Amino acid sequence: QVQLVESGGGLVQAGGSLRLSCAASGSIFSINGMGWYLQAPGKQRELVATIGRGSNTNYADSVKGRFTISRDNAKNTVYLQMNSLKPEDTAVYYCNAIIAGWNYWGQGTQVTVSS
Repeated sequence: QVQLVESGGGLVQAGGSLRLSCAASGSIFSINGMGWYLQAPGKQRELVATIGRGSNTNYADSVKGRFTISRDNAKNTVYLQMNSLKPEDTAVYYCNAIIAGWNYWGQGTQVTVSS
């Protein structure tokens, strides 16, 4: 069984920064892609950023230049450094990992950016 545990969410003022972390544990041989998604109230879950095992990255246009995704393969952990936060970044952020062809999700962490 695989678990993804997120941390690092919270309340921050516009222009501030937060760093999210997501650690995978359980029966893991190798993690392929990892990523972060967000879901705002009343909206569908959408991509924020993904990172491959070889550290190739992909970002939503709305976060390019502000957010940075990284991973530590030895720790089975993915990070999301969020800078220059805006009120429209407010959402629940979910960690995702693809392991042996299966999609796993974290429980979500709330990020709230006040104006």
